Amino acid sequence: MIDFHDSHVHLTNYIQEGPPLKDFLGVMGERVGRAALFGIPLQQKWSYPISGPDAPTYYLQTDAPLYYYSFTDAHIAMTYRALPPEAQARFDPMITGFNPADMYAVDHIRRVLETFPGVFTGIGEFTIHKEFVTSKLGSEVPSLDDRALSRLLDFAGEVGLPALIHNDMDTPFSPEGAKPTFLEAMKLLLRRHPATTIIWAHVGLGRIIRPVQDHLLIIDEILDDPAFDHVYFDISWDEVAKYLDMNHDTVERAAALCSKRRDRFLFGTDEVTPRDPGRYFGVYEQYRPLWEALDPAVSHLVRIGNYERIFDTARRKVRAWEAKRGLI
Repeated sequence: MIDFHDSHVHLTNYIQEGPPLKDFLGVMGERVGRAALFGIPLQQKWSYPISGPDAPTYYLQTDAPLYYYSFTDAHIAMTYRALPPEAQARFDPMITGFNPADMYAVDHIRRVLETFPGVFTGIGEFTIHKEFVTSKLGSEVPSLDDRALSRLLDFAGEVGLPALIHNDMDTPFSPEGAKPTFLEAMKLLLRRHPATTIIWAHVGLGRIIRPVQDHLLIIDEILDDPAFDHVYFDISWDEVAKYLDMNHDTVERAAALCSKRRDRFLFGTDEVTPRDPGRYFGVYEQYRPLWEALDPAVSHLVRIGNYERIFDTARRKVRAWEAKRGLI
């Protein structure tokens, strides 16, 4: 029996290494039906003056900058195409190797679709504001009000590509009770793109980006507003699970919101280079208190049903866009 579809998994890491896709299929086994699959759009620079012969494998191991690595999309496409059709059907590859602060990001996405028709289903995960990451970019820092970001979201809506966005709701070490730094700008961005399916990754949380005051109420109010009918949230990442697992009250409040807005949440692992089944399924088990607190029908929607509805629709729309242009 399938436990979940994974709405958020990175095949490669910050130095563009990862397991063969057929090996990840073995990790998924029969417990995972499908996965939204992508690399990481950023490459960690190995600067010899900074770290010498010690090659960094993670972005927090060095002060050297990160830079955008577009080849990740070609790598995902080629490893996907090497699978037999029945295995391909279990993946929804995503385009992520673009700079969202670049007006040419749209052209990259279009070229990827034209070069690898029949492969990609969405765009993301891509980052706007992320603790520790944004400040390491050697190029212009992305912004929620950048015309380049609006242009690529408009194009995603035109094609039918869901957009998975990482944007912290707040900044690190924000004062208790302070207004979340990026919330209003994010809401304005969401309002500007009603024709685009947007998935807000990690419900706006991070490694040290804790829930803001009335965090669940803020999410509830967004989902209650008809202007945000195109917006979804993923509950992914073991770092997010720690906030859920703080105590019985946090679990119950999260379960109440998932039950109330049962069509608007997706589960993902956010695992990077998933090689070890124990670690991979460990993320799912961290959310076990939530699964047990939910009604079985609601749990099924969050773990499986909402993924199928969103990504099945995306597959049809993107393939139709490609067919209209004679690409498939």
